[in-house]
Amino acid sequence: MTTKDQILKIELENERATQRFAQDLALAISVGDCITLSGDLGAGKTTLARAIIRSIANDEHYEVPSPTFTLVQTYELRLTIGHFDLYRIGDPEEIYELGLDEILDSGVALIEWPQMADGELPDGLIEIKLSGIDHARTLEISGPSAFKERLTRSLKIRNFVNDCGMEDADRYFLLGDASTRTYERVQLADENQMILMNSPKQSDGPIIKNGKTYSEIAHLAEDVVPFVAIAELLKKYGLTSPNILHASVEDGILIVEDLGEQKPIDEQNIPIPERYIASAEMLAFLHNKPLPGVLEIEGGYTHSLSNYDEDIMQMEIELLPDWYLPYKTGKATATETKNEFVSIWRELFARLKQAETSLVLRDFHSPNIIWQSDKDGIERVGLIDFQDALIGPSAYDLASLAQDARVLVSEELEQEILKKYRSIRIQNDKNFDVERFNEAYGIMAAQRASKVIGIFVRLKERDGKAHYLQHIPRIEDYLHRLDQYPVLKPLQDWLEKYQVL
Repeated sequence: MTTKDQILKIELENERATQRFAQDLALAISVGDCITLSGDLGAGKTTLARAIIRSIANDEHYEVPSPTFTLVQTYELRLTIGHFDLYRIGDPEEIYELGLDEILDSGVALIEWPQMADGELPDGLIEIKLSGIDHARTLEISGPSAFKERLTRSLKIRNFVNDCGMEDADRYFLLGDASTRTYERVQLADENQMILMNSPKQSDGPIIKNGKTYSEIAHLAEDVVPFVAIAELLKKYGLTSPNILHASVEDGILIVEDLGEQKPIDEQNIPIPERYIASAEMLAFLHNKPLPGVLEIEGGYTHSLSNYDEDIMQMEIELLPDWYLPYKTGKATATETKNEFVSIWRELFARLKQAETSLVLRDFHSPNIIWQSDKDGIERVGLIDFQDALIGPSAYDLASLAQDARVLVSEELEQEILKKYRSIRIQNDKNFDVERFNEAYGIMAAQRASKVIGIFVRLKERDGKAHYLQHIPRIEDYLHRLDQYPVLKPLQDWLEKYQVL
């Protein structure tokens, strides 16, 4: 790839190279991108468009008919894709009748013969000009700097994969999380799939409180060092975490073992008791380990685990009055109401100062537990997404598991989980304080529920992700259950007073 006058020039020597570049491009595009494909007849416009759509579908055999006569074909995939062929339109303004604006609101447009629109296309176009003979093609790509940064990053990842000896690997989108991280599947013919973590180091962002950014307060991982360090620590303890197969720590790229897709839930999203109980056993084992010090990994990198302190917890619980309460009541939360809530939590946080601490994985629930049916004991509990781990109250991860935010854990199963955990801790540690742990469990369950219920509403209100509201009744149910903990009586009174429950 070369850069000249803001144009990226890419040489594709054959059909396979075109297919692989389409994968790279598909991983770089996002909602609102309008991509034009221009070139002479036979230059490969439709071939490239099909390859892009099949890459987004994660299916190289996905049916992609030509839009030559229909003018547009729409595909509801990971992204909505509108594939336009404007060769036969009679008037440039017909582009609006074909639904271009609607597609760009929620997806991406691929447009062949864009010159037929004669200036009616939106600003910020991503323009790809194709030329070549037979199956060899030259692409000249121009577009907004934000897109070119995404594409350059994707091509850098492709070069990393190639340098790892996987020149013929396929890349497919797997998922993106709430941070800047994304995940891909990397597949070689006749070999197991691998997971690629794309985690470029990001700037901290704006100051939001006490002179600190959000990531500074929350102690969120900003590169791949924490993931590698904690993965190695868990393996040292004899637990199941992904093997690191290839790493570029400096560039924020990892290729790791794929632990599979078995979750601790069944096809109806109902928790499988055996798997939740085994997960509680794993936590009991982990919490009996000494607190880790500075973690060192190859390359001279180190990682020190931060404390899950009151600053983080307060910022998280404020999500309930800031987001959930207005959603519930239909009006903004009064300053006095919020201050009352925060004051209650200061008392609860003070009680946590005597709580037992351990490694806190932080999001230990069904999406991040990969069941290993070919293993035994606690090794059956595969662990992922632990890069934001902290040192904090050991009750937190148990609350995250027993009151799973994504699936309904019955009250009966919750009690079984707690009983199993406590029995193992008592057996392994004669100094384990059951009463103090139970109190910490109630506080941490309430803290996590307050955070999560606010996040789900924020995802809907701020980010347009309305499907998260389906989880709200479950979290409300979990908050109801906590009335059995006397220490939470002031909090329960506040929740009832302001119509939260």
